Amino acid sequence: MKPLSPPDRDDVLIAGAGLLGGLVLWAVGLHTQGDDRPLPDAWVLVPLALMAGLELLRRTAPQTALALGTCALVADQFTRGSLATVVMFTDLVYAAVVYGSPSAARRIPVSTGLITVGVTIGFYAWFHKPEALLLGVVTGLISFAPATTGVLVRNHREAAESARLRAEQTALLAEMDRSQAVVAERARMARELHDMVANHLSAIAIHSTAALSLDDPATTRQALSVIRENSVDGLAEMRRLIGLLRDTSGRDEPTAAPTLAGLDALLAQARTNGSDSGLGFTLDDRRAEDGPLPAPVELAAYRIVQESLTNALKHAAPGTVEVVLTRLDGLLTVRVTSPYGDRPGPRAPGSGAGLIGMRERTELLGGSFAAGPEPAPYGTKIWQVRAQLPAEEGKFST
Repeated sequence: MKPLSPPDRDDVLIAGAGLLGGLVLWAVGLHTQGDDRPLPDAWVLVPLALMAGLELLRRTAPQTALALGTCALVADQFTRGSLATVVMFTDLVYAAVVYGSPSAARRIPVSTGLITVGVTIGFYAWFHKPEALLLGVVTGLISFAPATTGVLVRNHREAAESARLRAEQTALLAEMDRSQAVVAERARMARELHDMVANHLSAIAIHSTAALSLDDPATTRQALSVIRENSVDGLAEMRRLIGLLRDTSGRDEPTAAPTLAGLDALLAQARTNGSDSGLGFTLDDRRAEDGPLPAPVELAAYRIVQESLTNALKHAAPGTVEVVLTRLDGLLTVRVTSPYGDRPGPRAPGSGAGLIGMRERTELLGGSFAAGPEPAPYGTKIWQVRAQLPAEEGKFST
């Protein structure tokens, strides 16, 4: 059996005040009934003391306190009666509804209402006088009225608790949304940073390795020129990204984003960076004039080609890197193929983040992505990157 917890301080004060008030009423001779009671005058203190003791249980065992309090109230009817005992009983009825179980909170108002009606009808049928209705009113005041008051207070508390829980859940959902937004923004920033800078750093790594491995002033000078050009371009891209991150003005000004119209310049830069690796670069744009592409699709396609060219500079064997663009049935297909096999000369290490970024860009728009080795004629092998992106406004997710 679970032990009872100590009584609340307020309950102790209520019990003490009720007992003290009852003693004062008894001392001055104020009673609720006449001298014709079966028990002598001092017996009025017994129900009073019992009722005051039950006030200590009004929160910890409200239903038990109400049951015993009812017995004490009945016992009080055999004495001259105390108003303090009756008032404390009404508080026990109220506490049983407010602090009791949900079933008790539903049952007690109904029970007290039926008792009030029954007492009213019973006394009226017994005395056959209108004054008998006053007994029903008194019964309702000490039982049904505190029960209904308890129902109102309990409903108000439950509504306040539900509102608090909804507020906490709303705050939790908002925090989860904020965390997800932060993670998504960090992933977007990581993709942008990788796509903008990796191409330049890869070229710098390849040409610096070539300059260190070949003792040729002309080759070294050419490598240093490529390194300087890529360093300047990489710094410019980095400054642009940092400027966007530091912009706290809140303005929704559009920023210049690369489009497929810039692929010729991108391939020209790739030819310069891959001049010492035996790589050639071609662009085959087979798109029909079906209107402009959505801006997110243009940016994703450009970044996929850019990262594919970067990977080719780092890993492809000598040969031709081909970029093919097609637009058919509402889909933009980007296909980049490069020779796959052993490669002579310096190579830059890879981390695999580029393939992850390309796949994320494609899937965020609701497209499909695939990358891997493919068989080619004459026993050769190629590495193919293929992405299909929705080419119509409203057909992709952001």
